[in-house]
Amino acid sequence: MREKKTMNETKTIKTAHVLPPDTNHHGTMFGGKLMAYIDDVASIAAAKHARKPVVTASTDSVDFLQPIKVGDAVTLEAMVTYTGKSSMEICVKVTSEELLTGKTNVAAISFLTFVAIEGGKPAIIPEVVPESEEEIWLNKTAQNRAEHRKARKMHSQELAEFFRKAY
Repeated sequence: MREKKTMNETKTIKTAHVLPPDTNHHGTMFGGKLMAYIDDVASIAAAKHARKPVVTASTDSVDFLQPIKVGDAVTLEAMVTYTGKSSMEICVKVTSEELLTGKTNVAAISFLTFVAIEGGKPAIIPEVVPESEEEIWLNKTAQNRAEHRKARKMHSQELAEFFRKAY
């Protein structure tokens, strides 16, 4: 029988001040900088759950919902929302806060998949257990996201084959 861990045990929070080098000529955070933060915080949540080395298997999407401006604080909250035998879905919610006014916005949402590895092969991980209403919803809706992920991966493999033949 597999070990079990709650989603809350995987929760990981990172906050950073958005400085001029983090922004583009519009004074908003570079998408690539935010994506690096997302991958970083998600990898920590995955490792906390697996307690093994983890690798990023996929990023479903990064939906930029609101701009994050220079001078804002950006906070990323990650947690494992679903587990397979060796893979984990991680949800990352990104909020921005105007530090001088206290106004906050959900600035981005992202779902990623990580795989635990041992000796270069996928490793068995604990099962994740939702507790709160929000966690139960995220866990329950994960299967639908997994189906979309599989279809997208098949399409990517078809594209890779097309480009392999084309060049």
